[in-house]
Amino acid sequence: MPSWWHFAASEGTPGYALVMGLVVGTILTAINQGDFILAGEMPNPVKAGLTYMVPYCVATYGAVTAKRAAWRRQNGRNGAQAQARPEATRGST
Repeated sequence: MPSWWHFAASEGTPGYALVMGLVVGTILTAINQGDFILAGEMPNPVKAGLTYMVPYCVATYGAVTAKRAAWRRQNGRNGAQAQARPEATRGST
């Protein structure tokens, strides 16, 4: 099976996670730090950074988990090609 990092860096995962991090991070920053921002104060940069990183990491983890599950279904658990199963015949006794 390809490594976790392979799935995390391939097939659009970084771009998808970046968009999710920016959208969700901005919403959470507005909710959690909005009063500081509206008062003209600078929010805590560590908290603001983590507010964007957490959704990015969650989106990456979710995408990698889905890709690994799809890979296992397609290739078998140990990486061997899945063997074709004989079709069941209908009505045979």
